[in-house]
Amino acid sequence: MGEDYASGGDDWSYGYDEEDFLVDDDDCGCSSGRSPSESVERSADTSLPYKVITRESLLTAQKKDLQRVMEFFSVKEKHARTLLIHYRWDVDVLLEYLVEHGKERLYSKAGLRNMEGSAVQSRSIIDCCICYEEVSVNEVTAMDCGHFFCDACWTRHFVVKIQEGQGRRIKCMAPRCECICDEVHIRNLVRSADPNLADKFEQFVLDSYIEDNRRVKWCPSVPHCGNAVQVEADDLVCEVQCECGLQFCFSCAADAHSPCSCRMWELWTKKSQDATNSWITVNTKPCPKCHKAVQKDGGCNLVICTCQQAFCWLCGAATGREHSWDSIAYHSCGRYKEDHKKKAETAKKELDRYMHYYDRYKAHLDSLKLESKQEQTMMKKVSTLEDKESTLDISWVHKAFIRLVRSRRILAHSYPFAYYMFGGLFKDEMSDEKEMDLNKTLFEDRQQLLEANVEMLSKLLEEKFDEFLVAGVLDLRDKVQAVVVSTDNLCRNLYEFIENDLFGPLTKTFERIAPYRSISLFNDFKGSVEV
Repeated sequence: MGEDYASGGDDWSYGYDEEDFLVDDDDCGCSSGRSPSESVERSADTSLPYKVITRESLLTAQKKDLQRVMEFFSVKEKHARTLLIHYRWDVDVLLEYLVEHGKERLYSKAGLRNMEGSAVQSRSIIDCCICYEEVSVNEVTAMDCGHFFCDACWTRHFVVKIQEGQGRRIKCMAPRCECICDEVHIRNLVRSADPNLADKFEQFVLDSYIEDNRRVKWCPSVPHCGNAVQVEADDLVCEVQCECGLQFCFSCAADAHSPCSCRMWELWTKKSQDATNSWITVNTKPCPKCHKAVQKDGGCNLVICTCQQAFCWLCGAATGREHSWDSIAYHSCGRYKEDHKKKAETAKKELDRYMHYYDRYKAHLDSLKLESKQEQTMMKKVSTLEDKESTLDISWVHKAFIRLVRSRRILAHSYPFAYYMFGGLFKDEMSDEKEMDLNKTLFEDRQQLLEANVEMLSKLLEEKFDEFLVAGVLDLRDKVQAVVVSTDNLCRNLYEFIENDLFGPLTKTFERIAPYRSISLFNDFKGSVEV
């Protein structure tokens, strides 16, 4: 590849400022000796469009929204929780509904009736309308809606609902009553009957903040790390990174897959099975007896299945076993079958096209895995160099490594994107073949430039810089910085081209990709890159 590191020969300026690359440790969370949890807390002060919610901080995050609603509406915590659960913990949506429909309808829609509560009748004995038993007034509970039943009936009702997984919004037992039962009454009655089930109810209420909240999702890590991620902005099509190191698409909860849209990525993940079917169509024939796929391993066109059925490889018809060098006894299939021939040719052509993109996608994923495994080796070289030159700043190495991993991932996923973008997914809107060919060429030009920069960055980071003198380290740093800035710009340009020139003209379909974010907007946990 020579010395053309970033399509600029030996000129390493590239119009970058060193401050653009040397991000403060507060931004990337990668200073030596800092734990991942500390990195997350510090990252909350940056421009990250999301935050990680741990099990420990879940209650605090929930209390924050509850307090906001309690103060605005002057209601108790139980009523604020009922409102937020109904409106999926989106305070903005709740306030919008208030402005459009008023407070009375807002409360009614959420299942709140009498906000002051109701008292049981002043009699000492009450007839329960569920079990028709006479019970003491001390064994009767009334909900805010005014309906009251004996504690035993309420408890059975609550237990069944919690066991059925409906613990977040348990309605009153009275016919046609939409009122939501008081969580304090539920908690007290269930705990007296089954403490474990009461704990399950508490967890239902707590988890509702994540499972009912469109801006919060559990991290899809396996095994589950126990964390969730909350998106601050209204745009839910984005890629986030959990404290455990897993980067994933917030929209579909799959691994980070930009510049593929969620629909493209879903199609691609299903394509492996389709590719297998295409290979079977091209390279095998079904046995006419047992219908299993049979692959020919010799030159003779008389094929025998494992079920011992003989058939003709040319036409697939069952035959006897008698044959000569040039024919099968009592069998002739010289008639040309157009449909079968075209089907096989189409399948082979499509398989060849798929394998072209898949091979390159897989190659970059394999490189990504190998480079991620080499992180420890790279950090050992950093440690060695720091021991030799304690005053030398080597933080650029880890930052460049994060850029390499991020850019390699983007490059790998650009091939599934190209497979669908220029493969007929939008044929109804891209009827102009010349324009499509031009866009394909422009996209591939950007893709190849990015590929060249990623490979050069990988090569530079493999240098044995721990053996260099100070001048050699500084020279390598300048080269790495130039390639990093160039790679960052190429990634940004690729995303802008997709959003503006490829997706922009589409009118019948609406495709979105996660916006591109530079290195400083990701939690760069040391040793936590997952692929």
